[in-house]
Amino acid sequence: MAAEFNASMMCADFGNLEKEISLLEKADIDSFHIDIMDGRYVPNFAMSLNDLRYIAKATTKPLDVHLMIEHPRTHINLFLDALRPGDTVYIHPEAEYHPSTTLQAIIDAGMIPGIAINPGTSVETVMEMLVIVKKVLVMAVNPGNAGQMYLPYVGKKVRKLLDLREELGFKLYWDGACGMDRINEYAPLGIDGFILGTTVLFGKKQSYQEILNSLRELA
Repeated sequence: MAAEFNASMMCADFGNLEKEISLLEKADIDSFHIDIMDGRYVPNFAMSLNDLRYIAKATTKPLDVHLMIEHPRTHINLFLDALRPGDTVYIHPEAEYHPSTTLQAIIDAGMIPGIAINPGTSVETVMEMLVIVKKVLVMAVNPGNAGQMYLPYVGKKVRKLLDLREELGFKLYWDGACGMDRINEYAPLGIDGFILGTTVLFGKKQSYQEILNSLRELA
């Protein structure tokens, strides 16, 4: 099965957001990835609840919401109310006292539960969560900013998760420093999807259509 390509919307041109969404839809992007940052769990502020609501109304494509916030359970219903059944919500296990409770709230709302795994988080510490979730987002950079350098030791973690994927029944996605070289190396291994940001998709001379056509041929 072909890998999915998801657009990291924090990297989009917010002065032309409606046009950006339209162009990405025409290029047949698989989903829109929305990074919510609170300036506490990560040292940056990114997209807001209102950005999420706008994109949810502007497209019928699936949404992936990546909550890089402390104690997401406190505000989880605000995000769930802005989404549609079948959208994905990722949390960071370290950001919550009882992550399984937050994941259950996501499931009860009809959303797809996911966890994001930081470069410094070992697979062993999230094994119990892997039984619950349907998607796992592997961070190839420390979360919080676009345009960071790839951390090569993440590759071993990806291979370990690929070995567990079939047994535990989750899909595996790559986020951060995702260029042609990473897709060329890891798509053949069976990564289910890639989050595309400034490394390969946004701010380039080629159109989104041309870039995504090239990536699909590569994957």
